[in-house]
Amino acid sequence: MAYTLSELAGLLGLSMQGADLTIHGLAGLESAGAEELSFLAGSKHLSQLRTTKAGAVIVPAEFASEVDSGLISANPYLDFTRALRLYAVPQGRLSGLSEAAWIHPEARVDSSTTLYPHVFVGQGAEIGKDCRLFSGVYVGEDCRIGQRVTIYPNAVLMSGTVVGDDVIIHSGAVLGSDGFGYTPGPRGLEKVPQIGNLVIENHVEIGANTTIDRATLGTTRIGAGTKIDNLVQIGHNVEIGPHCILVSQVGIAGSSKLGERVTLAGQVGVADHLHLGDGCRVGAKSGVNRSLTGGQDYLGSPAVEARKFLRVAATWNRLPDMAKRLAVLEKELETLKTTLSKEES
Repeated sequence: MAYTLSELAGLLGLSMQGADLTIHGLAGLESAGAEELSFLAGSKHLSQLRTTKAGAVIVPAEFASEVDSGLISANPYLDFTRALRLYAVPQGRLSGLSEAAWIHPEARVDSSTTLYPHVFVGQGAEIGKDCRLFSGVYVGEDCRIGQRVTIYPNAVLMSGTVVGDDVIIHSGAVLGSDGFGYTPGPRGLEKVPQIGNLVIENHVEIGANTTIDRATLGTTRIGAGTKIDNLVQIGHNVEIGPHCILVSQVGIAGSSKLGERVTLAGQVGVADHLHLGDGCRVGAKSGVNRSLTGGQDYLGSPAVEARKFLRVAATWNRLPDMAKRLAVLEKELETLKTTLSKEES
């Protein structure tokens, strides 16, 4: 697949400068060749721009004079991302409903959808237009899947799971499994039936081997536009607002609620029944054991305001010397107390 630079300018809505040429691919500044397009995100990479062998570069207007051929952009990385979509080859080349897929007679699958071999679609399930379900996907009873949904191999949707439009679910994800609910009884721990469901709203992407539990009662909900990395665990009755980002190995315990545009970095743990306000950001490996006010950054375990955490962290390297000084002061204090006691007697 190839486009001329002028074609890319038209497709991306950007202005072009310099000679037109055919672009066969995209690459970073350091590795790009004469038939490839690259991008400059900011001045810190200016030295790489001046030595790059890229045929053309997407640049901000202030650096347009640095390139012979290029596209002028107010946001080069965003436009480079849009260019990547033009060159990206989608996974899978089959189309239609494979005879090796099993569809319950009472399920409804739109004729425009592709089901790979060994897909299972349960009783009462509904799958909308232009979806692609790869081999090994399990769609349980009464699931509803919207339009243009892609589900990669071996993902599981347990019964009653609802998926909106334009959702991507990566391999090995398990959606709508039982929440972790038990209560002590005379014979030990008794399982609490999990009779709620899971709703995934539009434009959500869910990473490989991520698990999201169904609700005990009511609904576990993932808000529109939220992006979830691989290996994330979301407990029952959690509600995640729109456009959140959850990075790998995040764990969220039951009934916690995240507002809009919340970011949880890698390995953040959130305890149950908490609320994280709109726009808050929690740094990697932090442990959240209390509700957090929106619009702030947090670090540490337990998580505190980032500025407070950094002030505390700045003292860590001095702690050994401080401990030695404290020991000396304690000895001096004991000596002083002994001297005063002798003088008083």
